[in-house]
Amino acid sequence: MATVPLNIDSLIGAAFAPILGVAAFWFLQLIFIEIQKRMLSKLRHCHEAFCRFTNFIGISFQTICHALGYTVTRSGIASFQVTVNYGKVQPKKEKTGVLDWIARSFLLFGPFFIPAGLVLLIIYFVIGKGFAFLTPVHYTFVESLTGFGASLFTFANKFVGFLVNIDLFNPFHIGFLFVLLFFGLGIRPSYIGEERKEKIDLIHDLKHIKNHLVQKPLYILAIIFIIYTFYILSLFLNPTLYVGLFSIFGWISLTAIIAVLLTYPVLLLIKTTDEIRTHWKLIPFITLAVSYVLARVFFIYYSIKQVESVSLLIMIFSTLIITILLIKYKKTNRFKTASKMKHMRVTDGKKRTSKKRAD
Repeated sequence: MATVPLNIDSLIGAAFAPILGVAAFWFLQLIFIEIQKRMLSKLRHCHEAFCRFTNFIGISFQTICHALGYTVTRSGIASFQVTVNYGKVQPKKEKTGVLDWIARSFLLFGPFFIPAGLVLLIIYFVIGKGFAFLTPVHYTFVESLTGFGASLFTFANKFVGFLVNIDLFNPFHIGFLFVLLFFGLGIRPSYIGEERKEKIDLIHDLKHIKNHLVQKPLYILAIIFIIYTFYILSLFLNPTLYVGLFSIFGWISLTAIIAVLLTYPVLLLIKTTDEIRTHWKLIPFITLAVSYVLARVFFIYYSIKQVESVSLLIMIFSTLIITILLIKYKKTNRFKTASKMKHMRVTDGKKRTSKKRAD
């Protein structure tokens, strides 16, 4: 049993430190998702199929989390429907009160944590040593926050180290990278499709979450009481439990942030190749594979340390140079491209107007 000095800082202050840490990382997660959505919106006119695909992933995650909420509350699932623009789950039994509130909580918070939590389970088999729970020496607000930050730093260091040295000749590593990109591209829906629906952005998410929490203040007080009771028990039994629990939530948010950040180069490459003439657009993507394979083959005969990371650098710089050269010498006619995009916007506007009149 741990001996902890009983003062205001240890009884109250230290309890809030990990919560504030998780909230900060979750807010960062929302910001990076919002940036990604803006990048996707700029690709819509030229890559609508790709944008619809990412939207479908996001709606699928959201609908699955909603269904999981009904499963946890034992409401049952009568119907489950997912399309590119829409997701809906009907329960067998309509619950009220706290059970209904829990089911809607899964819908609001689930997409931010549940899919990332599943990816985190895969990461455990990749960087098992990165999962470290650090116990504060003195259980104060600062020490508790430091322990939380140290746990996340250890995880981030191992995770980023794995990505920097990833072996693209290893099928497991390639599969994991695709899972990470798949999750990162569809972490939240943006409703890009044939039908224009309510825009899902940072303000939309925060507003719905705020309304959900304010609607039932007594439930929030009950959750705070449960968390604080768990904190007091862990304080005297094993202080690592409390910080460790919130460290897991921090790892989940960090996994989501890294997954979203990994999609940025992919989206930038897709957007950049739009500046290149049609017959040359595939060259940068081919360069990615060819340059990496040639680099690995070269290092078989001239072995060096950190072959994987050096090969990745060669792949990135080769693709960057080829893309710049193609943009310079094989550039599209911007006037034609702009005219085409303007024509598409006008056509979409006419279709929506005609549909409204028909309705």
